[in-house]
Amino acid sequence: MKKLLCFIITLGIALAMPISPTARAESSAKASILIEASSMQVLASSNPDEKLPMASVTKTMSLLLWAEMLEEGTLALDETVKATSAVQDTDGSIIWLVPGEEMTVAELLEAVIIASANDACVALAEHTAGSEAQFVKQMNLRAKALGMNDTHYANCVGYDESGHYTTARDVAVVTAELMKHVVYRGWFLTWMDYLRGGDTQLVNTNKMIRWYDGILGGKTGTTDNAGCCLSVCAERGDMRLIAVVLGCTDDDSRFNEAEALLDYGFQSFEKFTPVTDPAQLAPIPVEKGQQSSVLPVVAMSSSECVIRKGSSAEVEYEYTFVEQAEAPVKQGQFLGEYLVLVDGVAVFRSDIVAAAEVRRVSFWYCFTEILSQLINM
Repeated sequence: MKKLLCFIITLGIALAMPISPTARAESSAKASILIEASSMQVLASSNPDEKLPMASVTKTMSLLLWAEMLEEGTLALDETVKATSAVQDTDGSIIWLVPGEEMTVAELLEAVIIASANDACVALAEHTAGSEAQFVKQMNLRAKALGMNDTHYANCVGYDESGHYTTARDVAVVTAELMKHVVYRGWFLTWMDYLRGGDTQLVNTNKMIRWYDGILGGKTGTTDNAGCCLSVCAERGDMRLIAVVLGCTDDDSRFNEAEALLDYGFQSFEKFTPVTDPAQLAPIPVEKGQQSSVLPVVAMSSSECVIRKGSSAEVEYEYTFVEQAEAPVKQGQFLGEYLVLVDGVAVFRSDIVAAAEVRRVSFWYCFTEILSQLINM
C-alpha cells in the first residue's frame, strides 16, 4: 500500500510539473523529456513513457557498464582488445576493425563515444563479458537495477531489432547515471580525433558540443525505425539538466528540440533546498514496544529540488505520517512523507522515517524486567 501511495504521488508530481510551450509546439519527436539530474524531477515531457526504438542511444548503457568496470578496477584503459570475427557483422558507423586487429580499451571507447562506432562497441562487449549476448544480459540487469522497467536491450549498439526498446524517461535515467562518471568527459567534448596513427578520423556525432553553453556530452542515434534520437546533458551553475528526444524526423530537429528543452530548463527553474519544520516532526506513539512509548521521526532527505525561478516565497510544506506505530519498528522504516508545494502543486517529496529502532515486547522481556525490579527492591 505504501509503495502504491508513493508511486501515485510521484506520478502526480511528474504530471504536475509545467511543460515547456517551446518543447511541445511543432515537435517532430515521438517522445521527449527534460529532467534535473540530481532530483530527477521532470521539468517538461511529451509521451515520456512510450516504448520506442532507441538506435545508438543504446550505447549510454554500454558506456555506463564500462565506466563502472573502470572504477571497480576490473577494466583498464591500457588493456589490449583483440577483435574477433564478430566485428565483420557490424555495419552503420564503424572504424573498420578486422578480426585479429588489436586496440586498447581507451582507443575503442574513444571510437564509441565520439564516432558511435558499432564494431568498437561489439569488440568491447566481447572483451568484457565473453560475448555480446552475455554483455546484453548485463545491460538488462543494470537497467532493472536503475528502475528502467520499460526498457529492454537486444543488442549493445542500437540496431533495430525485435525486443529492443526504451522510453524517453528511461533514457534520461541511464544518461543521468552515466554523466556521474567523469572518465569520459574529455571524449564527450572532443569534436575530432584520429586513430591508427592518423589513418582513421573520428568526428563527434553530437554537434551540440560545438555551440551549446554548459554542454557536458551526450549520445546520438539514428536508424530507419528509431528516426533521429539524442540524449544530452548540460550544466550551468548548480543545475544539471538531461534532455532526451526520440524519433525525430531529421538530424537538425533532434538538436534544435534538445536545445529548446535545455534552454527552457535553465531559463525557467532554479535549485531550492527544502527546510523542514522540527515542530511538524513530533515523536509518534508506539504500541507494544520495549523502549519508550514514543518514537522520534526524521525527514529522510534534505536534498535540493527544483522550483520555478522567483517562486521561493510561495513554497509551502505538507506533512503526512502515521498517528502511531506498532513495534517492532526498524530504524529508517517508512512512516510518512512531506511534500514541497508551489501554488498548491507538489514539486518534491521525501520520506519521513523512524529515527530509532523499537523492538517488540515479548514474554521473556517482561519476565526479565519484572525479575530485575524484584531484585532491586
